[in-house]
Amino acid sequence: MSLEALVDLLPLILAKSGPESVGRVACVSKKLMFLASEDALWSKFCSDDLGVTSPVDPLGDPVPSFKEAYKRWREAFHMYPWDLVKRVKRCWGKLEDWLATNFPEAKATLCGGATEAYLQDVENVLNVKLPLSTRILYRFHDGQEITYDHSTTANIGSLLGLIGGYFFYGHMVNVYLLPLNQVILETTHIVRQQCFSTRYQYIVVGTSCTSGEKLFFLNCGDGQLYVGTRNLAISGEMIPCVPNQLLRSVHDTNSKQGQDAMLLWLEEHGRRLQSGIIKLREEGVFRGISQFPEVPPLCTTAISNGVKVRGSALFIPELSDLEHPEEKYLFSYSIRMSLLPEGCFVNGTYFQSCQLQWRYWIIRSNDVVVDNVDGDGVIGKFPLLHAGGKEFVYESCSYQPTSRGSIEGSFDFIPGRLTRPEGSSFRVEVARVPFQLPEYIF
Repeated sequence: MSLEALVDLLPLILAKSGPESVGRVACVSKKLMFLASEDALWSKFCSDDLGVTSPVDPLGDPVPSFKEAYKRWREAFHMYPWDLVKRVKRCWGKLEDWLATNFPEAKATLCGGATEAYLQDVENVLNVKLPLSTRILYRFHDGQEITYDHSTTANIGSLLGLIGGYFFYGHMVNVYLLPLNQVILETTHIVRQQCFSTRYQYIVVGTSCTSGEKLFFLNCGDGQLYVGTRNLAISGEMIPCVPNQLLRSVHDTNSKQGQDAMLLWLEEHGRRLQSGIIKLREEGVFRGISQFPEVPPLCTTAISNGVKVRGSALFIPELSDLEHPEEKYLFSYSIRMSLLPEGCFVNGTYFQSCQLQWRYWIIRSNDVVVDNVDGDGVIGKFPLLHAGGKEFVYESCSYQPTSRGSIEGSFDFIPGRLTRPEGSSFRVEVARVPFQLPEYIF
């Protein structure tokens, strides 16, 4: 290969070498220094490492070039492992992208990043040392600012939580990330109670902004994230939200592999949002992220005679009691039913509507039948389905003595309406919906 051909390949070689290598190469010769200063090269580094597509510093202010932007970012986060900074930036980037496309009103609640000085003040007030991943997460966004309208019974931001939640039998939960000023207030109020007297390293990082109380605690010592149970106020009972074996080097500034539960938790949440496992759901005049899974295998589907029924379940930690012999684990299940565009097909005839009349449930714990339910309607309602119409959704719940179980059954429908039947009743299958304690709890 000629020298000229090698020179022509240098920009490509530099682009694949990475910023650190380019910085060293620039010291070899004036020619390489010139090539290493090309802004197109640093534009690629900013995009690859930080998802930054315009020359801005960490505060969002414009700077003269991408090379200068990259330099400012490295300087601003020089106290942290750079690989961890890039990972946290990607985590927030994925969440921001999804919110911008699907839920911009929730994206608007994200606060700007906290300064290093403020983080140090928070640590001093709470007498804790925050895990590195959590510190960097707060450097990008200091939680959410949720607005309340005290003149009405409704909370304006009640369903704008980044984590989202669920609703059943009047129990509404929608979890948001606390800004650091509220972390201090909530931690001082809750963690300093008598049942937490020996747990001085716990801080409150997330809560529900609705009537259903749900609290998430970060253990600043080992980096694990916990959620409170029904016994939280009595005995401080909590459940870990992330597999313990994934936590490592949560305070080591020299480790490239360090990760705490907050980062893992938000990464998993972002993955579920981007893959469509969980989605937005309308709640009256509000929209919010629903934690009920929407895709297999956690969401099951059965179609019978043109009626489609989908079902999924969630573990509800804040109403569970690990010390109770029968009510250890509460699971809420969501049932969605709809009529296909062609209608229901019964005895060779298509009908454009049908109405639910009766339900049958078989509930199992560890594959052992623990309950049979046989009654009219669902939660006091008799949904009327129209061909190609909107899906009817309802939620209910079941206590389980074990962490694994299921619910399955069937519905009886009448073609037409209950008050004006157009044919004989027909049965619709509800595929088995699994109850299981998840690896990640939200």
